[in-house]
Amino acid sequence: MPTLGSTATACDDASLRQLAERVGDTLRLHRHMVCTAESCTGGWIAKTITDIPGSSDWFDCGLAAYSYEAKQALLGVRQETLTQFGAVSRETVLEMVSGALITSGASLAVAVTGMARGSGDRTMGGQVGN
Repeated sequence: MPTLGSTATACDDASLRQLAERVGDTLRLHRHMVCTAESCTGGWIAKTITDIPGSSDWFDCGLAAYSYEAKQALLGVRQETLTQFGAVSRETVLEMVSGALITSGASLAVAVTGMARGSGDRTMGGQVGN
């Protein structure tokens, strides 16, 4: 299973589903619940998980926080972190994970941030999602 701070490259629906099924089997075995905090994926991971029969045994909730404001309100990401490091940063994703764990009843969280459709983060002169 990926560890804290690991990165992944883009994948397709089938690959994500296979990964989610493997992770889900492990979570079920160890009686853990997971939640997702997604930015650029917009809930894709949570949707993939909930399409798996029995995922309610190991999936608690998914939070899609695309804008800076949503990251702050839903996940407790600090304005200072977004200003200093931007949305696409290790610092932001760590705060997203922390916020997801505080908000949910899960024992594990997955957080995703990155570039959407090739555009840049606000701190890089672009608008995420454009």
